[in-house]
Amino acid sequence: MAPSLTKDATGSVTAGSEKTFFGHPRGLATLFMTEMWERFSFYGMRALLPLYLVSSSGLHMNAGTATAIYSVYLAMVYLLAMPGGWIADRWWGPRRTTAIAAGIIMCGHLLLAVPGQGVFFGGLALVAIGSGLLKSTISTMVGHLYQGPGDPRRDGGFTVFYMGINLGSFAAPLIIGTVGENVSWHLGFGLAAVGMALGLAQFLLGSRHLSPESSVVPKPQPREEKLATIRKGLLWALAAAVVYGVLVATGVYTLNWALVPINIAGLVIPVVVLARIRRDKELDRAERSKMSAYVWFFVAAALFWMIYDQGGSTLSLFGESRTTNSLLGFDFPTSWYQSVNPVFIMALAPVTAWIWLALNRRGKEPSTVTKFASGLFLVGVSFFVFLIPLLDTTADERVSPMWLVAIYFVQTVGELCLSPVGLSVTTKMSPAKYSSQMMGVWFLAVTAGDSVTSLLSLAGVNLDRSGVVAAQAALAALAGAAIFMYRRTVRTKMGEVH
Repeated sequence: MAPSLTKDATGSVTAGSEKTFFGHPRGLATLFMTEMWERFSFYGMRALLPLYLVSSSGLHMNAGTATAIYSVYLAMVYLLAMPGGWIADRWWGPRRTTAIAAGIIMCGHLLLAVPGQGVFFGGLALVAIGSGLLKSTISTMVGHLYQGPGDPRRDGGFTVFYMGINLGSFAAPLIIGTVGENVSWHLGFGLAAVGMALGLAQFLLGSRHLSPESSVVPKPQPREEKLATIRKGLLWALAAAVVYGVLVATGVYTLNWALVPINIAGLVIPVVVLARIRRDKELDRAERSKMSAYVWFFVAAALFWMIYDQGGSTLSLFGESRTTNSLLGFDFPTSWYQSVNPVFIMALAPVTAWIWLALNRRGKEPSTVTKFASGLFLVGVSFFVFLIPLLDTTADERVSPMWLVAIYFVQTVGELCLSPVGLSVTTKMSPAKYSSQMMGVWFLAVTAGDSVTSLLSLAGVNLDRSGVVAAQAALAALAGAAIFMYRRTVRTKMGEVH
């Protein structure tokens, strides 16, 4: 007989004598809240960052520099997810890594709350490091709550967890953005620190509900190797400190001395990682073929994120300077635009999943390659939509905010075609030897895309000019069409994965 389920006042569920969270292991509530508060702090700061950088009451930078810094920040978050996963696997284990990461993020936001350019960039670096560490571990701990891949509750648990991500992402711009723009930038950043502190506190209090597996270091590094790794890290840090110390002392240093090397690394590292895996002689012929196919997906994803992530920079700055920020007589802060995508995700994700299932039952579900091509094509379409208000107005005119809402809508549909499919195909096509590293490789596509955006901005390319927007739109749309045209070639290389 199945146990009776009853909800208590907190929304938890009791299954027999075992207390659960909406029918899932109690630890899911802990991880749900941790991720929600981390996303609250991250997206709140992300909503404020480009606006603070260009504001006369902030750092008063030009739009190009602000976009470059914003893009570098996003690139580093995803780049650091790979070493973050390595640290969790070899040094600390997922549970301890998550707690340390949350503490680093909180400290970073506290530094952002302190006026001063030097302190600000130090805080930004800490938030990026902490976010990279946490991104690689918390999803792993969700998986630990279930009895292997065959547990029927597993997919539902990740769905609940995903809702926590979007709840935090939705609320942050509305709360942190409003305070930051209307009261004080630094108070807004301080609220992000409060959110992360709440997330850390409830994680520490509720971590007893997590699986014991989350406290295990999967592949502990021997002490001598660990010391050697630390020594190498310190030597590299010392070398960087000496080089940049000399640059500062001689008066040569500019912000580009930091941004350009980071962007180059953001492009070189993904290429090196993919090439190393593809050329590994221990892989069999089928695995090498799949990696050749995966390069297509990786390049497409990098191009997609290059355009998509401008939603928080190019589009946000356009919203600040060229839209009315008023709807039905109600005025709102520019940062609120960053809540549009989470709303569309929560509304459209179930619809998209239902459509795929309905088509699958009829034997008409699009292939992975077709979904990817559609996502890339749609993000190109979104920038064609962006061209309309750009070409239809002068620099002194302001347009309806619904133009930005329409752009975010098209991008969200594209995201739902590409992002979940990319995560799935990464797990399906990863060689057995690199199964634990391939998710980090997928994140490197975001790093590569944002690094390109940053380099273009540093080179003086105005990303909000109609010609540049049209070029990006055409590039994405044509790339999507090319992938669709060559879909049979890619599917052949994918082997049994479709």
